[in-house]
Amino acid sequence: MKVIHKQNFIPTVCVCFTLLVIGKIILEAITLKVFGNYQENLLVMFFLSALAVAVLSQHYRFQNFPLSVVILVQYLILISAVMLLTWFGSFFEPLHENGYRDMFLSFTIPYIIGAVIYYISLLWEIRHVNQTLEEIRRYQHENTKQNS
Repeated sequence: MKVIHKQNFIPTVCVCFTLLVIGKIILEAITLKVFGNYQENLLVMFFLSALAVAVLSQHYRFQNFPLSVVILVQYLILISAVMLLTWFGSFFEPLHENGYRDMFLSFTIPYIIGAVIYYISLLWEIRHVNQTLEEIRRYQHENTKQNS
C-alpha cells in the first residue's frame, strides 16, 4: 500500500515544507536569538493561511444561506481579522502610511484566488456526488423493475 501517491503528493510536500519552515523559524529564534522581519512575515502568512482555510472550511454550516452571502461574510470576517491584526501590530512597530492598504491587497488578492479555487473544487465535487447518486437511483430503479 502506498502512503504517498498522485492525489496526495503536493499536499504532502506542502505540509512538510510548512513544518520545516516553522521549525527553522523557531530554531533560529531559540538558538540564534534572531527574530527578524522575514520570520515574522512567514509566521503571519502561516497564521493568515490557517485562518482563511479554517473559515472557508466552515461553509457547510451555512447551507441554508445563499452561497454569495456565505462567501461575502467569510471574506468580511477574514479581512476584519487582518485589519485588526495590522492595527494591533501598529502598537509594536510603526506602520507605513499605506500599511492598511498594503495588508488589504496582500491578503485580498491571494484569498480571492484561493477562494475561487476552493469553491470551484467544491462545486465540482458536489456535481460528481450528484452524478453518482443519480447512477445509484437509476440502478435501484432498474432493479426494482426487474424484481417486479
